Amino acid sequence: LMERKTHVKINRKEVMLAKLRKSCSCTPQKLKNFLMDFFPVLRWLPKYRIKEYIWGDVMSGLVIGIILVPQAIAYSLLAGLKPIYSLYTSFFANIIYFLMGTSRHVSVGIFSLISLMVGQVVDRELLLAGFDLNDDVPPALGDGSLQNDNLSNTTAFNLTIVGINAKCGKECYAIGIATALTFMAGVYQVLMGIFRLGFVSVYLSESVLDGFATGASLTILTAQVKYLIGIKIPRSQGHGMLVITWINIFRNISQANLCDVITSAICIVVLVTAKELGDRYKHKLKFPLPTELVVIVVATLVSHYGKLNEVYASSVSGAIPTGFIPPKVPEFNLMLRVALDALPLAIVSFVFTVSLSEMFAKKYAYTIRANQEMFAVGFCNIIPSFFHSFATSAALAKTLVKTSTGCQTQISGVISAMAVLLVLLFLAPLFYSLQKCVLACIIIVSLRGALRKFQDVPARYHVNKVDTLVWVVTMSASALVSTEIGLLVGIVFSMLCIIVRTQRPRTALLGQIQDTSFYEDDLEYENLSTVPKVKIFRFEAPLYYANRNYFLKSLYRLTNLDPNLEAARRKKYEKKEKQHLKKGNHRTANGLGIGETILQLVPKQIDFQALVVDCSSISFLDTTGVNTLKEILKDYKNLNISVLLACCNPSVIDSLKRGGYFGKDFGCMQEMLFYSIHNAVLFAKDHK
Repeated sequence: LMERKTHVKINRKEVMLAKLRKSCSCTPQKLKNFLMDFFPVLRWLPKYRIKEYIWGDVMSGLVIGIILVPQAIAYSLLAGLKPIYSLYTSFFANIIYFLMGTSRHVSVGIFSLISLMVGQVVDRELLLAGFDLNDDVPPALGDGSLQNDNLSNTTAFNLTIVGINAKCGKECYAIGIATALTFMAGVYQVLMGIFRLGFVSVYLSESVLDGFATGASLTILTAQVKYLIGIKIPRSQGHGMLVITWINIFRNISQANLCDVITSAICIVVLVTAKELGDRYKHKLKFPLPTELVVIVVATLVSHYGKLNEVYASSVSGAIPTGFIPPKVPEFNLMLRVALDALPLAIVSFVFTVSLSEMFAKKYAYTIRANQEMFAVGFCNIIPSFFHSFATSAALAKTLVKTSTGCQTQISGVISAMAVLLVLLFLAPLFYSLQKCVLACIIIVSLRGALRKFQDVPARYHVNKVDTLVWVVTMSASALVSTEIGLLVGIVFSMLCIIVRTQRPRTALLGQIQDTSFYEDDLEYENLSTVPKVKIFRFEAPLYYANRNYFLKSLYRLTNLDPNLEAARRKKYEKKEKQHLKKGNHRTANGLGIGETILQLVPKQIDFQALVVDCSSISFLDTTGVNTLKEILKDYKNLNISVLLACCNPSVIDSLKRGGYFGKDFGCMQEMLFYSIHNAVLFAKDHK
């Protein structure tokens, strides 16, 4: 007999008060530790090995900076904002993560999926404010000043309805919405860090995240098709955007711009070829080929000197000003409008950042602090929102490039920020003639990894059918309805799958493996021997209120005996027998003698005298579960059948004790509870 250890009861109130007193105390050492924890750069930077690390950090930083510039300009199309704001985002995110991040390798900055989610909110609010979403009108020449509004849409809207008492153009209002959304997302992330709500990310399974990313990639691809072929259609908004956009594309396909179509075809061929060659020979290359930058430079030169905008009406990026806009506090009233939209944005941004951080920390044998990562990505959103930037996250593709080019520490991010700063201060106006179709090609080619998930469906289905169904449902909802709804549908559906699995789990009768003390499923294995007069029932899930009925039905079906029906049947015969005996008739209602009637009351189908319940897969019991076990104990006892429990874990045993399953003094516990199935079977045989 195994004796349970006696655990000392912890006074939770005293523990909480002690922690509170410790947290509220302030000493110089504690203040120093707090600052060093909040700014990890203070810990690792003094230990930086310059000779060992500097070359890899500089190389990886320059490569990422070169990649960031074209991607930032391209992803501005997704966010519905001007390219300058994407450059701001890339610059500030790298600087702040350098100060606060704990991962040495992740690349935090502009990310296609986050840009899409920001763009959908911006488009919706612009539409509600009365602006035209069509951004394909060729932009007029600007003077490069950031104080001038976008001349392609001169509509001014009086924003007194949202608390802004000045007239604001389309670009001004769009970046106002984006910064308010970004600020709220950052606040949510910081609050999640303060209250240690990082566990929220566990509800986003790999299947949900992959399906979400793939569905969003289809939406991104669809949104870029109009730039590829140069047609002017309104930006679709709301649910079903993917379907509506494709309908509009086919309706206007005859208006396709031949110049844009040819340019797109050439760019896609060059980019895909370069990516495939880079993947094939990456072990021979010291750093990835800067294909995007080369394509952008060549395409800009061709567009400028070939006058593609003036001669062929090809849509171009327009004036990208230099310098920084004075910081501005995001509008509070706009925050109220986008507060709900910021929640999924905050969760997705955090989950991608932490999952990538953990993945590369494990790969390179160091640790990160998930809670600090939440603070880092939160402030990567809060602080830049004052500088006309939008939401950021870690991106897998850039992180892989970063590690492959020798990145050692977060110094690499500072080098990348300096490369972006160079473009911000001097080089941005040079991209005026860059065609939007070239940017669309860069975006679409960057989606290769997510779109290749479709190739993995057969293998995924072979591994786990339920996870494949979760992936398909999440992907379909994200693509066909909206990204936010798709994420919510994926989480809810995956949780429902777990609930259904516990509601209708596997059940089995066990047989004995010959010449051993082990027992297994009689339907799954050959050559198992049945134990005479003993039934062994296994239930492979927790026993709680939602699966109580399934537990009973499965037990009655597999043992071929419903004790309630049998008890009712016996009572019926006993009642009839009493009626006949009162009349003095020694023959029963069936015409049988009294002795024959007694035989009739013992059904032939009861071929066992003990029921062993294998509880090894029952992780917990609720009140309904305890009452269910008490019910079968009572019902089978009425039929002179013993119920024995085997392999119960300590929490199940405690639940049974509290529920009174073993009686008040636990006197019968040794005859009802066993630590192995074999012990229970031996006990049943010895006590026939």
